[in-house]
Parts: sequence; C-alpha cells; structure tokens
Amino acid sequence: MNIEESIKLIYKAIDDKQGEDIKILKIGNISSLADYFIITSASNERQVKSITDNIEKELEEHGIFVRAKEGTSSSNWILLDYGDYIIHVFKTEDRQFYNLERLWKDAQEITVEAL
Repeated sequence: MNIEESIKLIYKAIDDKQGEDIKILKIGNISSLADYFIITSASNERQVKSITDNIEKELEEHGIFVRAKEGTSSSNWILLDYGDYIIHVFKTEDRQFYNLERLWKDAQEITVEAL
C-alpha cells in the first residue's frame, strides 16, 4: 500500500468515528519530519481515543504499524507517527489552542480526493 492509499484509509477511519475538520497537510517539501500531517478534532477524550484506536486497527489490518505514539486514553491530543505521515487527533479546544495549521502555514493543504 502506497502513502496516498494509506492516507485515504486513515481519512476513512477518522470519518467513520465522526472526526471533525480533517486536514491533510503536505509537509515533505518544507520538513524532514514526515511527508504528511493528518489533523482532526474530536469533541471529548473518549472520541479522541476511539478515532486513534480505529486508525491503528485499520492500518494494522494492512500490515502497517505505528512507530511511535504520544498521548494516552485520557489525553486531549494523541499523536500517531507512522514515519511518512503523522496523525494528530485533538480535542477541539486543544486543537484551537495549538493551531498546528497556523504553525505549518507554509504546508500545502490537500484534499483526500486529490491523492
């Protein structure tokens, strides 16, 4: 499975658990951290965990395993690092506070349909 197919699978896994305001930022041309950031919001900590669990489950079914995970089941922000892409799942208020989209404003925002 290539990166773009993986991101489509991630997008669907987020959408299946009602993740809000899903953004895909192409950061590979401005950073060596990863090629993409996928950012989404959830209304509470339980939904944050539900979204991240669903992402991990869907990717594991395709033989893709998380390299690093930051945050716990009671966190307002969980980060999943898959190497080529990093997924940020925030509680809505924390996403507004950290505003990664502003910090990475030079990144190209893409739609899942454009992949």
